[in-house]
Amino acid sequence: MNVLLDTHALIWLFDGNTCLSSKAKSQIENVANTNFVSVVSFWEIAIKISIGKLEMDMSMEDLQKLVWENGIEILPFKIVHTFALRNLAYHHKDPFDRAILVQALAEKMHLISCDDIFDKYLTNTPIQRIW
Repeated sequence: MNVLLDTHALIWLFDGNTCLSSKAKSQIENVANTNFVSVVSFWEIAIKISIGKLEMDMSMEDLQKLVWENGIEILPFKIVHTFALRNLAYHHKDPFDRAILVQALAEKMHLISCDDIFDKYLTNTPIQRIW
């Protein structure tokens, strides 16, 4: 199964933060799964660091290294993902979450996230939010 980690799930995974649910962690650690993180997450992290909304104990470069070392694939944001944004219901305003969501939908990946707002978008789809 392909899974896409939301930004907070990625950070919590490498911070060892107990906010990462045991179910999410077990899916990430499941060798049968292929884990992805969106390039949008790195964009979100960079912006939030630059405006003082996020502090991390590691650099973004170290985060990228951990992603690679742990076999997590980086999912690019493609033009077809922007097309999907046109028709996405407006349940949620966060542009980063909306971008990550359309990637999960377009690429048919389950989404690892604590944000239950995603459930409104995933009804009647084969995609599940794992938490």
